[in-house]
Amino acid sequence: MEATSTEGRILAVLEQDAQASYAEIADRADVSKPTVRKYIQKLESDGVIVGYSADVDPKKLSGQSIALVGIDVASERYVEATRALKDLEPVESLYSSSGDHMLMAEVRATDGDALGDVIAEEILGIEGVTAAHPSFLQERLK
Repeated sequence: MEATSTEGRILAVLEQDAQASYAEIADRADVSKPTVRKYIQKLESDGVIVGYSADVDPKKLSGQSIALVGIDVASERYVEATRALKDLEPVESLYSSSGDHMLMAEVRATDGDALGDVIAEEILGIEGVTAAHPSFLQERLK
């Protein structure tokens, strides 16, 4: 999407600050508040904006560890395994991937041991999941 379009400018502001008010977005994107409201409603209904979230520094979380987990799944069990992964409470987000693994999951637990248990018992316990490769997040750099 072209950043010079109205839609592109509004999205750029939201990507920088998901908590920006319509007035702030309008000011920064050089459009009116009603225009911001109209575009955001359209982007949400079209599925372009799928949610709003907070960026978290895992090192500053007390009582929580985060890992990005590359997950491999047998192709014949992909749909069922993906549904089961989406239903796991510790799986904060799940993405299909064209990289080294079929899926990438953001997994959260109270500490490293609990995170290891989630991976070993819950994720690897799903029929069709053939491997899970965690990368434990240490510090948010940007």
